[in-house]
Amino acid sequence: MSRRLLTLGAANGLLSVLLGAFGAHVLRARLDLYHYEVYQTAAHYQGLHALALLATGLLALHLDSRWLGRAGWFFSTGLLLFCGSLYLLALFSAHPLGLITPLGGLLLLAGWGALLGAVRGGAPRQARDATGE
Repeated sequence: MSRRLLTLGAANGLLSVLLGAFGAHVLRARLDLYHYEVYQTAAHYQGLHALALLATGLLALHLDSRWLGRAGWFFSTGLLLFCGSLYLLALFSAHPLGLITPLGGLLLLAGWGALLGAVRGGAPRQARDATGE
């Protein structure tokens, strides 16, 4: 689980920088102020939650908690729905997709709640010897 969460976190971090730079250097002159700000909000939240996925993956190396897997699922799905709908709204004025954005936001909040649950109730992982057993 930790490798998957770390991979998702790193991939989303890379994408947030790439898409943020694309927005700043290419889209800034092509979008009106409202749509540009929506696009930058998506990139900002994607970067923040990429870090949340990385933190979740690192915690999974040290804690046994079912809440970590839930947090990862909530963060990943929330990123897709929240940031994805904002990117589409900004680029294509896809206003009906704006109805998906709050659901994505709720999933991001649920991710933070699940991460809190993991930190509060997770048991430390047992130390392994050099053979990995």
